[in-house]
Amino acid sequence: MKVAVVKYNAGNICSVINALHRIGVEPVVTDDPAVLAAADRVIFPGQGEASNTMAYLRQSGLDAVIRNLKQPVLGICIGQQLLCAHSEEGDTPCLGVFGSKVQRFPVSCAEGRVKIPQIGWNTIEQLKTPLFQGLKEGDFVYFVHSFYVPDCAEAVARTTYGGVTYASALRCGNFYATQFHPEKSGDVGLRILHNFIHLCHD
Repeated sequence: MKVAVVKYNAGNICSVINALHRIGVEPVVTDDPAVLAAADRVIFPGQGEASNTMAYLRQSGLDAVIRNLKQPVLGICIGQQLLCAHSEEGDTPCLGVFGSKVQRFPVSCAEGRVKIPQIGWNTIEQLKTPLFQGLKEGDFVYFVHSFYVPDCAEAVARTTYGGVTYASALRCGNFYATQFHPEKSGDVGLRILHNFIHLCHD
């Protein structure tokens, strides 16, 4: 099993690599289009700002490479947001794999005495797809984000924060994505990564 992690100008890649090591996977970190295309699984993780990150992806040609991958792909955090059509962060056109438009948590969330960004543990509900095999409704995972994907038909997990219920995971074809960080989510997150590596793609 060849697992590639996309190398680009985003943070948090090292923690993903460490989590993969814990489930017995030795990934390759690469921005080589041929290596990415030949991998059995591709992970598109990171933390960062949407407009700068998309500018880098376009300049490097990775935008087209990622969009055209045929094997299972997992976007994490900013990876999920960049796979969407547009982000309010910097008014940024994104990759368009998912049709959603990423929004900033409304000011009313903060007025309701929850902190923006959401940092910490929250539950995932209404779980769908083999990505969540072996998990149960209400399991806790770790989030760090100020922007979110509104609930939509492509949602395969949902989370509520500050009165807003949003898509905390998405799927479209061979593309999967999570707003939360499975690599920081303990045994639950490791199970999700294991499921992604071993899922049978239809």
